[in-house]
Amino acid sequence: MDTQNNIQGKVVVITGASSGLGEATARHLAAQGAIVVLGARRVERIDALAAALAAGGAQALAVKTDVTDRAQVTALVDAALEKYGRADVMLNNAGLMPHSPLERLKVEDWDRMIDVNIKGVMYGIAAVLPHMIAQRAGHIINVSSVAGHKVRPGSIVYSATKHAVRVISEGLRQEVKAHGLRTTIISPGAVDTELPESITEPDIADNIRKFYEIAISPTAFARAVAYAIGQPDDVDINEILFRPTQQEY
Repeated sequence: MDTQNNIQGKVVVITGASSGLGEATARHLAAQGAIVVLGARRVERIDALAAALAAGGAQALAVKTDVTDRAQVTALVDAALEKYGRADVMLNNAGLMPHSPLERLKVEDWDRMIDVNIKGVMYGIAAVLPHMIAQRAGHIINVSSVAGHKVRPGSIVYSATKHAVRVISEGLRQEVKAHGLRTTIISPGAVDTELPESITEPDIADNIRKFYEIAISPTAFARAVAYAIGQPDDVDINEILFRPTQQEY
């Protein structure tokens, strides 16, 4: 099925857009005619991405955004509304994965994961939901993980945050039915991004890098996002779980 017609012209707000999943998705959706609004802390990266997309004929806007600051997430959505008049899709993609065993007491890493992976998603929902309800149309896509379905030693807090994303998303799905909104959870396995670079423990980082030797391109994630968005408005793709073919976990 050609999904382009239901992507063309949609205003898509993306957090964590400076690299990895967010950047790949921005490029993929822009190529299909979407208007992309890029949020990330590394403003030079999203400025360069927006310029590259514009040079290719797409519409793109970059807004410096730290998802742990609710006001900045609100400002990101407000910038989309001010420039384009609406927000059709919110992709809450920003995430961190500093794995470590609990006994190492990396409490600062725990706090960062909770702030970015859970509260960042909640702030994205809070920023966009009133506008989507008023539009009686919209699509909120939240990024979980295989770790949101399974837990292993060393990934407990990360798994907890990604389980939380699934719970929040499923509850949201039920609440917004009356408003005609769509919700999707996307749970990737090992995808080639900078996520392992957020690990602060050298031995854990080495193990994850070895595991990520089977990682697949972030364009796989971008295609999953496009598939969910591109469905007819009466079709709600609620959850996509995917892995590299070689990944057992």
